Amino acid sequence: MNVTYSAFASGLTAETAFDVLAVAKRLKAAGKDTIELQIGDSPFPSTKHARSAGIAAIEAGATHYCPSPGLPEFRETIAQNYEREFGVRIGPENVVVGPGAKVFEQFFCETFLDPGDAVLLFTPHFPTYEPNVARRGARAVLSPLRASNRFRPDLNDVERFVRREPKAKAIFLNSPHNPTGGVATIEDMRALAELLADRDIALFSDEPYCHMVWQGRHETPLAQAGMLGRTVAAYTFSKSYSMSGWRLGYAVSSPAIAEHMGKAINTSLSCVPPFVQRAGQAALRHDAVEREEVMGQFRAKVRLLVEELRRVEGVTVVEPAGTFYVFPDVSAICQRLGIRSHGLAMYLLEGADDRRGVACLGGECFGAAGQGYLRFSCAEPDERLRQAIAFLSDAVTRTDRVQRYLESKPHFRLG
Repeated sequence: MNVTYSAFASGLTAETAFDVLAVAKRLKAAGKDTIELQIGDSPFPSTKHARSAGIAAIEAGATHYCPSPGLPEFRETIAQNYEREFGVRIGPENVVVGPGAKVFEQFFCETFLDPGDAVLLFTPHFPTYEPNVARRGARAVLSPLRASNRFRPDLNDVERFVRREPKAKAIFLNSPHNPTGGVATIEDMRALAELLADRDIALFSDEPYCHMVWQGRHETPLAQAGMLGRTVAAYTFSKSYSMSGWRLGYAVSSPAIAEHMGKAINTSLSCVPPFVQRAGQAALRHDAVEREEVMGQFRAKVRLLVEELRRVEGVTVVEPAGTFYVFPDVSAICQRLGIRSHGLAMYLLEGADDRRGVACLGGECFGAAGQGYLRFSCAEPDERLRQAIAFLSDAVTRTDRVQRYLESKPHFRLG
């Protein structure tokens, strides 16, 4: 007799970028020239001092258990760096170390949500937000991000949520925003803080792209009065220091909330490997110059991708204010070809050509509000970025191949 799965497990959705990554790797292994722009990984090596410190820590025996919230000296370094970069005075008691930033979505939901609670998500949204809300039996309330507002959060929707939703309990904020590249302003943060004042509503502030702001500057809600006691702000070394495979991040909050996060680490992961933490500590102490050089290269890649996309008939692009993604509107092409945007993405990878493919993501991978968009990362050399967009421009004219692809994949037909 087979065992039955829980309702949660049966309905669990995953981050599509990793599914497309698997297809791209399979096609590449079979000999197809595949330009990989599907996943948010850095094409650059981990920063110099991080690499050397991690190796030295392994050689020194930093390969055993350590305190669940993180090494005390690493948490102290994070706190000092945080005040220096963002002007928010915190101590090590405000910091919890985790394996990247994503895990803090789950811990935030476990800390604040009960069944039936309502959580406001700005959409398109990172695909793991909803599964983590659902894990607690809570429900998502969606607020659309609009190109006309440069994909900034709609504070009118926040006001409606906090005043009219009887079970309003939490908000997820992601700035700089994946996938759109939108960046919340200081005015947005002030208004958000005012709306949440004296309300029992927690905020998850997802900030992995804090060093990838191309217009304006990065703003964290923790800089606003009264927000530290209700906010969990999550950060990662994956983007800024090209350390995605190290799986290292941290959260900043009040000491009381940080203590809950530490318990969550203790009861699920035990701790982050100490040699990984040593690498992150060295990155914060010594790799800021290298980090900024790499950020400059990412900025140039974003500009290049925007310029190339604007040459493609049927494509419109809002230049991203942050991140290393570009989120072009391809709805005119989708309407003409009768294909959903993720179908278009998979056609570019699998069906447009026998010898070459481009891996990207359809906007609906980030919720229904993303339909009609594609998300391209900049994780390839510049010439490969040019080749990818030239390939897109030509591939959407091959209507016979599009129709053959849709015959084999009818679920990608535009309804």
